Amino acid sequence: MRLTKPTLFTNVPVTCEERDLPGDLFNQLMKEDPSTVKGAETLMLGEMLTLPQNFGLYCMRENTVPSFPSLSCSIRNIFLGETFSSYISVHNDSNQVVKDILVKADLQTSSQRLNLSASSAAVAELKPDCCIDDVIHHEVKEIGTHILVCAVSYTTQAGEKMYFRKFFKFQVLKPLDVKTKFYNAESDLSSVTDEVFLEAQIQNITTSPMFMEKVSLEPSIMYNVAELNTVNKAGESMSTFGSRTYLQPMDTRQYLYCLKPKQEFAEKAGVIKGVTVIGKLDIVWKTNLGERGRLQTSQLQRMAPGYGDVRLSLETIPDTVNLEEPFDITCKITNCSSERTMDLILEMCNTNSIHWCGVSGRQLGKLHPSSSLHLALTLLSSVQGLQSVSGLRLTDTFLKRTYEYDDIAQVCVVSSEVKEES
Repeated sequence: MRLTKPTLFTNVPVTCEERDLPGDLFNQLMKEDPSTVKGAETLMLGEMLTLPQNFGLYCMRENTVPSFPSLSCSIRNIFLGETFSSYISVHNDSNQVVKDILVKADLQTSSQRLNLSASSAAVAELKPDCCIDDVIHHEVKEIGTHILVCAVSYTTQAGEKMYFRKFFKFQVLKPLDVKTKFYNAESDLSSVTDEVFLEAQIQNITTSPMFMEKVSLEPSIMYNVAELNTVNKAGESMSTFGSRTYLQPMDTRQYLYCLKPKQEFAEKAGVIKGVTVIGKLDIVWKTNLGERGRLQTSQLQRMAPGYGDVRLSLETIPDTVNLEEPFDITCKITNCSSERTMDLILEMCNTNSIHWCGVSGRQLGKLHPSSSLHLALTLLSSVQGLQSVSGLRLTDTFLKRTYEYDDIAQVCVVSSEVKEES
């Protein structure tokens, strides 16, 4: 048999403004409603315990005819990731002792058949009005129709072999809707690695609130992960979702994670290219009565940004510079090719606001595969405001190919008088 467990009643308040036509009628009705909490009538709470209307009792008796009962009317919704538990009772209704009783419970899904019986040994005998009881458990990992097949075989006193089966059908539903988005971030000025931001949107598509116990990202071997779902307040780490971590039906919550390639992979420029495996989400929740469910997504993949054969990134640059005064930046040039050595020439092209200082067209020498070089450059701006650093050109003399780099970074240009006053 399958026992319907108690559920929690959730109050859905209906309110209106006092100047509306119903006036204070709705508020008075809610105060008189026994399902509401005194002093919190307008809150949507799940704190009222409702007992089950029936217990979905179905005993397997010796002299019953095999049938196909459905548990859909007596069983609560079972969701993917939860543990299905069932109590099986085999009762001897006759006035005779039966022998060699073997009870077997299988769970049939759309793709496989699982044996859930705790023991495969037969019971020597079963006296009249006695029972054989068993409790089975199974973590549900597939959605769709499931059939619990309970089979009983026994031997009568006359030595006749008897056998019958019962089938219990139920549906496994999807509890959560998970959507992910990736955001690629260029390396910051203090790091040579690129960060990847993962946004996970999790929606509760069940009909009852659930307590989100844990939502974590298990990264692949190439990445380290940092959770961005807490804030530091008065020296304590607090969740961005507040103290209430339950998710109401059809509500959506967004989780953010920052992934950074490990040093050994970041140093190899050609490794993190194309499609890379990021990791998988591990989600644990509890329902009204503390029943735990767990889901793990498949491996999340993202398309790493392509940098071509040569990559140019900024290592250092000032935030604010003076108008028409030279300032220095440090660039890093990486040969992303895993096989070919490059012979590079650097050209610096002035723009309307940015002017490069130094010799354009100089040789940088040979750059071996997956290696890098640091380059210090000087420039000045003739226009105030937020200016983009542009105009660098790298030419590979072997292939006669030119790589253009514009909008590398931005710098705030102010008058020298303004900077001195500040």
